[in-house]
Amino acid sequence: MVIVFALLALTVLVTANWYLWRRLFRDTTGGPGRVRRVGAVLIGGGWVLAIAALVAERTGAPFWLQRVLAWPGFLWLALSIYLLLAVVAGEVVRPLLRRLLERRDRRGEAAVAAAPHPERVPAGASAEKPREAAGAPAEPGAGDPQEPGPPALVAAPSRRLFVSRVVAGAAAAAAAGTVGLGTYGVLRGPGVKRVTVPLAKLPRAAHGYRIAVVSDIHLSPVLGRGFAQKVVDTINSTRPDLIAVVGDLVDGSVKDLGPAAAPLARLEARHGSFFVTGNHEYFSGAEQWVEEVRRLGLRPLENDRTELAWFDLAGVNDIAGESEGQGPDFAKALGDRDTARACVLLAHQPVQIHDAVDHGVDLQLSGHTHGGQLWPGNLLAKAANPTVAGLERYGDTQLYVSRGAGAWGPPTRVGAPSDITVIELASAQA
Repeated sequence: MVIVFALLALTVLVTANWYLWRRLFRDTTGGPGRVRRVGAVLIGGGWVLAIAALVAERTGAPFWLQRVLAWPGFLWLALSIYLLLAVVAGEVVRPLLRRLLERRDRRGEAAVAAAPHPERVPAGASAEKPREAAGAPAEPGAGDPQEPGPPALVAAPSRRLFVSRVVAGAAAAAAAGTVGLGTYGVLRGPGVKRVTVPLAKLPRAAHGYRIAVVSDIHLSPVLGRGFAQKVVDTINSTRPDLIAVVGDLVDGSVKDLGPAAAPLARLEARHGSFFVTGNHEYFSGAEQWVEEVRRLGLRPLENDRTELAWFDLAGVNDIAGESEGQGPDFAKALGDRDTARACVLLAHQPVQIHDAVDHGVDLQLSGHTHGGQLWPGNLLAKAANPTVAGLERYGDTQLYVSRGAGAWGPPTRVGAPSDITVIELASAQA
C-alpha cells in the first residue's frame, strides 16, 4: 500500500507540474525554444530544492546547508500551490477572453466594411477631365498609391497565443503576490487576539485572569532568533498572568536552534511560563528540548499538573511521543485531582479533547492546526481535527485552538494569520 500511495502521489505531482509547464511556458511561446527549456528547469529545479530542504531538515544535515536550501525550497512549495490554483482558475477566464476578442474583431471588420472609401484626386486634376470619366482606362501606377484595404483580423493562432500569455501572466502575478503578502505576514510577527472564556468552577477572585497562549512557533533555519524575539516581545506586551507554550516550538536540534530559542528566557508572567511538547519536538529531540526550555525558565508539564491558587493547570505530552514511550497520560496528569476545582489543560493537538472530556477538564488549550496555514489547507485541517481554530464546546469542556505564531515549511500564511491569544478567564460568580 505504501508503494501504491507513493506511485499515486508521484503521478499526481508529475501531472500537475507538466500542466503548469504547459500553461505557463509551452502555450505562451510560438514553438520550441529557450523559454520552454528555461521553464522546465525552473519547475524541476524548484521541486529538487523543495525536496532537498525537507530531507535536509529531517536528516539533520549541516545547519548551513539547511539554511541554504530552506528559503528557496520552501517558498517554491507555497508558490507552486498558488500557481496551480491560479492557472486552474484561468481555465474559466480563457474561453471568456477568447469570445471577447472574437466579438471585438467581428465588430471591427463590420465597421471597416461599412465605411466609404473615397478616391483621392491628384492635385490639379480638377482642371482636367479624369481619364476614367472620358472612358480611357486608368494607367497602371498612375495617381496616388493604392488605398489600403480593411485591416486583417487577428489570426486564430495569434489570438490563442495572446490569451495564453495574458492568463499566464495574470496567474504568475497573482501567485507571486499571494505568497509575497503571506510571507510578509509571518515575518512581521504574530498579532494579538483576545478571547474571554467563562468557567463555571472559577472563583470570583480569578475573574479576568489572563493566559497568553502561543503555539507552533516553529523556530527553524528560516525563522530564527529575530523571530523568537518578536514573539517574546509581543507576549510580554500583553502583561499576562501566565504563559502557555503549547508545542511545536522548534524544527531542529538544540545544537542548531538553541541560540534561536534563547529569547524565551525573557518571557515575563506573574505566575510563570509553562510548556508542553508538540509532534515536531519528537522529530527534533524532545528530551533535549524539554531540558533546554527548563534551562530557559519555562516549566515543562510532562503528563503533570500544578495547583495554582484558583485552578489546576495540567499538561500532557503529544501523541507523537507514543513512538518513544512518552505519549500522553491523562490519568497521571489528572487522575487524582479535586474535581471541584476548575482545570485548564495544555495539549498540543485538538484531537486530545475527547480524553479531556472524559477526565472532566474545563478548558483545553491547543495548537497544531495552524488554522490551515495555506488556504485551502483549512479544509484538510478540518477533516483531521475537531476544531481548526477558535473556541468550541464539547460537552462540559471547552476547547480553544490557536492558529499559531509561526509556520512550518513555507514561512507563509494565506487565509490563516498568525496569532498569540490572550485567554481571559471569566467567573460565573462575578
